[in-house]
Amino acid sequence: MAVVATVAVSAPAQAAPPVPDATWTTRTVAPGVQIRTGVLRETDAKPSWTVTVRAAGSAPVGGRSWADSTAGRLRAAGFVPRVERVDWPGYSDTPHGTLGWRVRVGSYGGQDEARSVSAKVAESGFDPVADWTGYDAQQPADRQSVHLAVIDPGAFTGTVEATHGSSVADRERTSSLAARLRSLVAVNGGFFVTSGADGVPGTTAGLSVHHGALDSMAVGSRAALVLADGGRRARIADLTSTVTARAGSSRYAVEGVNRVPGAVRNCGRPGGVPTERPRQDVTCTRADDLVAFTPRFRTDLPTGPGAQVVLDADGRVVAAGARGGTVPDGGSVLQGTGAAADWLTAEGRPGTRIALTETVRDTSGHQVRWDGDDSVVSAAPTLVEGGRIAVDAATEGTLDPRDPAFGYAWSNARQPRTMAGIDGRGRLLLATVDGRQPGVSAGFTLLEAARFMRSLGAREALNLDGGGSSAMAVDGALVNVPSDAAGERAVGDTVQVLP
Repeated sequence: MAVVATVAVSAPAQAAPPVPDATWTTRTVAPGVQIRTGVLRETDAKPSWTVTVRAAGSAPVGGRSWADSTAGRLRAAGFVPRVERVDWPGYSDTPHGTLGWRVRVGSYGGQDEARSVSAKVAESGFDPVADWTGYDAQQPADRQSVHLAVIDPGAFTGTVEATHGSSVADRERTSSLAARLRSLVAVNGGFFVTSGADGVPGTTAGLSVHHGALDSMAVGSRAALVLADGGRRARIADLTSTVTARAGSSRYAVEGVNRVPGAVRNCGRPGGVPTERPRQDVTCTRADDLVAFTPRFRTDLPTGPGAQVVLDADGRVVAAGARGGTVPDGGSVLQGTGAAADWLTAEGRPGTRIALTETVRDTSGHQVRWDGDDSVVSAAPTLVEGGRIAVDAATEGTLDPRDPAFGYAWSNARQPRTMAGIDGRGRLLLATVDGRQPGVSAGFTLLEAARFMRSLGAREALNLDGGGSSAMAVDGALVNVPSDAAGERAVGDTVQVLP
């Protein structure tokens, strides 16, 4: 096939640009708790509306042969296309050079004009979408609206904790929970289940610890914010978790806490299908699955094939049978499917004691221990490690080098983000950037989020949940502008700075 004569626009290197300057407004809400608000501006940025023609599966990028062929077909249909090369960002665990090729048509002053052209492109047999180029990593953003909380444990006399409210199966707006707890500052926390097709909405999709209790298990080795001693000793580490059920001399691996048996949101558990590795926004399945439910799972238990045992506070089996019902006060429940159900049926006779052993480790193999004033919120990926930008997006499953279209917009395009970090003075940094607001605030790419946190002096930093979940409340009132059309989103867990 002859190569169509189009213009190839190469993306500039992404490791060099500094964080744009901002004019900060600063206020102190309590001794040791400071709020900074600013807008990062790039006067040379000239974003516009355009039409992007998507590749197979509605992917925003494709291979060079696809791009040349598509551009030729567009030209034959009367359009003037351009082909843009998109390079891999400067992540620590992905290839260098070309990620893929993007095909676009036109540059327009408004979204309506871009949508009109997009409709005409669709009529010609293509899969187009109206795009704002301000979300591209390949050019600087014009505006990025940022809110930052700095908590100094040397001066702050309150506590910082991750919390899910009264039930791990609830969803609540960050600002509503903050107002109820009378917190000084709050941000949204980790990833959570949003659809009943993927589990119980509101439950955490990753490791979480609240008041020293393990409320959900890790999905692979992913970044976590550890708030020890009520947040006075905060650190960031990649954590994994194991739980073992023991009845006499018999043992069985528990692969989930407070989730639907057989459904692992974000994958990352042994035996998962299609993968045992973390994979963002994918629900893996497990045929043989043992799941524990704690007293904080305050909703109806999942039903379906399999077996269930109910345990009292001492771990004694008080009931056994079909799945369903609720977790008794002070007790717990084990549910099993497949071989795990057979084990429960054989070992979970009334009066038998089943003990659960929980272990959480960091990447060095050290066991992380909890008590009542410790909490953990996890997400992905790591942004800064040891004072250096170190975005391990592939390792933590937010993108896939073998499938450049997977996670492209999530990782590589500008989005609303929530970030947490710890600077060289031991201060906790909680930040949000608004996004998906053309001409108002573009958001960050993952790499921009890392650069921003590093510019604040972060020695360690991670990406928390973002998109429509990104929210910051100060004195119980929302201070940022969430991206959902319906306003602030109800989320799973949150990070609360409490007086």
